[in-house]
Amino acid sequence: MPAARTSPRLVLTVLAVSTGSFAMLQSLLAPVLSTLQSELRTDAASVTWVLTAWLLSAAVATPLLGRVGDMLGKERTLLVALSAVALGSLIAAVAPSLPLVLVGRVVQGLGGAAFPLSFGILRDEFAAHRVPSAVGFLSAVIAAGGGVGMVLAGPIETAFGWRALFWIPMVVVLVALALAWRFVPESPVRTPGRVNALAAVLLAGWLVALLVPLSQANAWGWGSARTLGLLAVAAVGLAAWVAVEVRSATPLIDMRMMRLPAVWTTNLVALLFGAQMFGIYAFVPQFVELPTSTGYGFGESVTVAGLLMVPMLVTMSVTGVLSGRIAAVLAYKPQLVLASLVSALGSASLAVLHAAPWQLAVAGGVLGVGFGLAYSALTSLIVQAVPAAQTGAASGMNVNIRTIGGALGTAVVSSLVTASAGADGLPAERGFTTAFLVLAGASVVAAGLALLVPTTRRPLAVPEPVAVPAPVPAAAH
Repeated sequence: MPAARTSPRLVLTVLAVSTGSFAMLQSLLAPVLSTLQSELRTDAASVTWVLTAWLLSAAVATPLLGRVGDMLGKERTLLVALSAVALGSLIAAVAPSLPLVLVGRVVQGLGGAAFPLSFGILRDEFAAHRVPSAVGFLSAVIAAGGGVGMVLAGPIETAFGWRALFWIPMVVVLVALALAWRFVPESPVRTPGRVNALAAVLLAGWLVALLVPLSQANAWGWGSARTLGLLAVAAVGLAAWVAVEVRSATPLIDMRMMRLPAVWTTNLVALLFGAQMFGIYAFVPQFVELPTSTGYGFGESVTVAGLLMVPMLVTMSVTGVLSGRIAAVLAYKPQLVLASLVSALGSASLAVLHAAPWQLAVAGGVLGVGFGLAYSALTSLIVQAVPAAQTGAASGMNVNIRTIGGALGTAVVSSLVTASAGADGLPAERGFTTAFLVLAGASVVAAGLALLVPTTRRPLAVPEPVAVPAPVPAAAH
């Protein structure tokens, strides 16, 4: 049957299942890396590529397929992205060794395009006055999804083994794929053009050159030739990519759009929030799991560490969902400022109050309020700032910048924590304290940047492309 003009509420539900299932993959494997290392007979440095490979793939695919969706149709591109997640999960689930698991993770990462494509579909399908609430809800699902993965990782691995961490997402994504195929209508808005191949290659090149050293800097050394060399390559690649995009008649990312005050300021805030959120996700559980012999760790299991993240997920989901409704009395710019200050308070609380598990849970709940408001406001500001036909590319780049921030934040926090390690190899308490204070400082800077976001709600400076009617479905997908 055709998926024409389905109920917007049903479309939102299907998109929430699609994006939420992919968001879980951000953190589902992080708590069980030691198990993967043992089962796959590899070393600690190599097993971290399970996270890095996914990160690199998602970083490249998100803006690229977001642009393809703007041109060829968001629904059909979403189906391709979800199919890639299912295929990658299957490859990793049956993989006998680490290299094939990495292949599966790379294929999974292509599903990162589900984020910008879903926001574009919301803008196409919802009445203008309902878009903020829908965006807020979907943003909350995406933000909470990463934490849900961390909560579920321990119980799933304990009950069913590590391969279930791929089998279960595969089943969920296949269900989402079927629902999207049946109920999500094809895009009524298209951007004529083609993908600039040189721009795509340069984008992939500088992202890889940036994210690899950020992810591996602690193993290689921040001052090593490999780290500095790749960062230099990333800088040159970024400059070349911008030059190509500025001169292109069919840019992958329109630089005029990226120069809009509402876009570049929001992206800078997204970078800092990505750094804080990924840093919290990665190191609060580690703090909880460290042995009591350290004098501050609680010696808890992966499962208990995940459960302590639940207050953060609850408050994140609630505030994200309410963000669109709150916008009627508190616009997205002040919401973003407030979210930054609340997040700073949460991180500072972690730094000074961590003597008992309940203190971490309370601080996590405070952070969830900040993260939920911020992720919804960031996406809404981007969606409002650009023409409808550029929603996929713009929101995709915003998601990408959060990912880059996440890689940067994780690397910086890891460096601070590991630098404090003693002769026994265990980090000292001051490493975590310093790291959480640095994250609090990043949130204060984010609040200052949020004040620079323009208050205008109309997209300026970038002309609206011509809308191309989507083809009418024949009978069924």
